[in-house]
Amino acid sequence: MKNLFSDLIGLFVPRVCPVCGAMLLEGESHVCTHCKLTAPLTGYSHDVDNSLYRTFWGIVPVERASALIYFPSTESGWRRAIHNFKYRGHWRTARSFGEWVGHDLLAGELFHGVDVVVPIPLHPRKKLRRGYNQSDYIAEGIASVLGVPTSIGNVVRTRHNPSQTLTRSSERWDNVREIFAVRHPERLAGKHILLVDDVFTTGATISSCALAILRSVPDVRISVATLATAHRD
Repeated sequence: MKNLFSDLIGLFVPRVCPVCGAMLLEGESHVCTHCKLTAPLTGYSHDVDNSLYRTFWGIVPVERASALIYFPSTESGWRRAIHNFKYRGHWRTARSFGEWVGHDLLAGELFHGVDVVVPIPLHPRKKLRRGYNQSDYIAEGIASVLGVPTSIGNVVRTRHNPSQTLTRSSERWDNVREIFAVRHPERLAGKHILLVDDVFTTGATISSCALAILRSVPDVRISVATLATAHRD
């Protein structure tokens, strides 16, 4: 019955690869086989001491850090796919990419023991304007694969700051300083948190959020997972 329902849905909403636009074939998920084989994968989930992990040294103590793919520096299907789920309402793509990230983390075996997945929150004003937070869906996809809950709405933005994409690199740290808070610290106490975002650039936003959590809940452990990273080895 489930397969029949999926087939009927497919007649009206064809499943296409969000990267190249090709129709997904039976057995393909997330992206088509060609795009999956040619994806700019980082391999960080298999490497404890990767370059993403090292960006946090001396800033915030993280247990593990990983990103699935390198963010392309030039126009590509990958950039368009990420842009589409960030700004054009393609939230299902964000969730399916989150599932892919989750499978990548499981395969690497470095993230076993995570208790809860926490997405980087948007300010309510921005979330209302966009209609959703793409990081919520990435977090849900990851959590569904890891078999752990998400905590959405507990960590919040207390100030509506300008978008990091519109801020010069030298000003990004000041832009996100002390803009996060934890509503119910007791819900995170003693847990290993996986902090999730879509694209890692300077790390200013994730670091600010992690520090806010640690100030409110000092006994947590924090790891980081993103779909993409602008850093390259």
